[in-house]
Amino acid sequence: MRWLTATRGRGRMDWTDYATYAYLVLGVLLMFGPVLWLGVSSLKSQAGIDMFPPRFLPWERAQATVPGYDHSLPLMRVRAGDHAGQSLAEVRRIGLTAQLVDPAQPRTLIRVSTKDVTPVMRVHASWSNYSNLLTQFNFPLYLWNTVFITVVATVITLLINSMAAFALSKYRFSGRDAVFLIMLATLMIPPTIVLVPNYLIATELGLANSLWGVIWPGVATPTGVFLLRQYMLTLPDDLIEAARMDNASEWRIYWRIVLPLSAPALAVLAIFSVMWRWNEFLWPMVVLNDSRKFTLQLALNSFQGALATQWNYVLAMTVLTLLPVTIVFLFLQRQITQGIASAGVK
Repeated sequence: MRWLTATRGRGRMDWTDYATYAYLVLGVLLMFGPVLWLGVSSLKSQAGIDMFPPRFLPWERAQATVPGYDHSLPLMRVRAGDHAGQSLAEVRRIGLTAQLVDPAQPRTLIRVSTKDVTPVMRVHASWSNYSNLLTQFNFPLYLWNTVFITVVATVITLLINSMAAFALSKYRFSGRDAVFLIMLATLMIPPTIVLVPNYLIATELGLANSLWGVIWPGVATPTGVFLLRQYMLTLPDDLIEAARMDNASEWRIYWRIVLPLSAPALAVLAIFSVMWRWNEFLWPMVVLNDSRKFTLQLALNSFQGALATQWNYVLAMTVLTLLPVTIVFLFLQRQITQGIASAGVK
């Protein structure tokens, strides 16, 4: 941890140290400030989210249970009059008059001008935003659909992309470079251009409204083939030739030699595939129309209604949706940087 206290000056802070720390603090606030706001806002009630001006902490109006009333009443603080300084429960408002009761004496109705009362606020985390997701919106089903698509698609992506990369890096055949350039050229094609053809093909194959219809169209990615090919080019050809001399089949060479040696690049592609699949929204929205097969991203979009949006549930589900990929990135970020560096530099 010496790098946290390291300075350019000899035993004291130099102006460049202050500038560096100020830049780092600003960068942290810009990157993690919105994430922190999202996490805190997911604990707010709908009234707390609609509050203006917006507040960082989950403030809400304090409630009191008053005998004789079926539901809790909001507490109001009286600022003037005979009851100044007291916190009374508001029963109703009629015009410019607020009808209040003392929770200790609920039978006595107190009338105060609305300009002389202010709501009593408190910091309260609405954990019900998360618990209601698990009971009312079938969150486990959406989670299972997303996990199934992500895991299966990642495994198939690693298999197909590594086989293509092995052929483009270790086999010599006419047109190999042209095939590689054409594959890279597909990176310049926007996904929306091939959206309709992909849907027509998925419909003809009977994959529409199926989880497999979400998986298959994107298993072969030019980015993954490029990443793995660049890494496999660094593997010694003599090792593969020696295996062939020992009568090893091409599949055995690929499975027992090339794949284990390409583990760093495969780990990077696996992380990227998990992030791509977990956050994918456009293609699942096109190919799926049965709510029982929705992913988390589609379920999150379904919370937005035509007339009203339950933003407290939207924010809570957004946090739950971000948690898995965030955990994967935090624990495997070193493999990401090392894999990219080794694939690019070598």
